[in-house]
Amino acid sequence: MTDTARTRTITWADPAVHAWRATSGPGLEILQRVVAGEMPHAPMADLLGYRLVEVAEGLAVFTCTPAEYHYNPAGHVHGGFAATLLDSAMGCAVYTTIDMGSTYTTVEIKVNYLRPITVATGPVRAVGTLLHRGRRTAMAEGRLEDAAGKLLAHATTTCLVWQVSE
Repeated sequence: MTDTARTRTITWADPAVHAWRATSGPGLEILQRVVAGEMPHAPMADLLGYRLVEVAEGLAVFTCTPAEYHYNPAGHVHGGFAATLLDSAMGCAVYTTIDMGSTYTTVEIKVNYLRPITVATGPVRAVGTLLHRGRRTAMAEGRLEDAAGKLLAHATTTCLVWQVSE
């Protein structure tokens, strides 16, 4: 067997600085600044190579093109790739409703995988949509689609919302 090793180098912004900035304004404003390139993407986005490309109140859209480094030993993209994109899209849909000084975290996520993803799938979009926003909890759903709009995975989440000072 010949050596088939590949390498990949990534860089990311200091997560402590990002966390501070993420509470320096309302969630929608912060995410609009990320889309505009005025704030860095989260380190996880740099690691996996996905990008936030659209936000509005109750909506967040991420894009990514699957690559070999997303593969599992079975020869297709690892399910964690889809779960991470969906968690990011749904969480950011919730975050668009968060006031300055507040934050959120995922309490639970449920993912249904419908089709395998490979490099041949091409670019994918994760669309997160807010379903409900209460005082302490929020629910959202996510769709992972290929470029033709074919559904690859679907997810739902519940998030906990709180003031950072709590």
